[in-house]
Amino acid sequence: MLDLAGGGDDGSTGLLGGGRARKDDPRIEAYGTVDEASSAIGLAKSLSSHARVRAICEELQQGLYALGAELATSPSSKASFATTKAAAVERLEEVMAELESSVAMPAGFILPGSTPASGAMDLARAITRRAERRCLALERAGGYDNPQVRRWLNRLSLLLFVLARYEEQQSGKAPKAAKRRTG
Repeated sequence: MLDLAGGGDDGSTGLLGGGRARKDDPRIEAYGTVDEASSAIGLAKSLSSHARVRAICEELQQGLYALGAELATSPSSKASFATTKAAAVERLEEVMAELESSVAMPAGFILPGSTPASGAMDLARAITRRAERRCLALERAGGYDNPQVRRWLNRLSLLLFVLARYEEQQSGKAPKAAKRRTG
């Protein structure tokens, strides 16, 4: 439920299971960035005209929702909420392998944006990389320790790259190669 009374006006926010944390706390940075990634995937989903791409995006958003809830849980309530498991990482690897078998991957760096949907997926990939860094900072600060979270976010960013290329292929567009600067 939204806090319309302005409970966060003091610079804090509520955690799942109770308690509050400052809005610049590494935990809040981590799950806030996870939320950003989900929003970018939602944009990609809305821009794609391909049912398979939309279904994968929805599955990824569900995973990010679960991960965000896991990260938003107060340390004292950690046992009450699901945690990211190796099976979730394996699922991302399965989807990636399926897509890679049907799409030609570029040999070098590409410029995002061959299609609106693939551009949104590349944006989601970059945000996911930031979420991975934020989770690592949270872990280093002693705020959370589940190595599967790191693994899942790493695989997610790779999958989003492949999914963007798949979207381009399904749309009949080739990714544009980045030109190397000389001199």
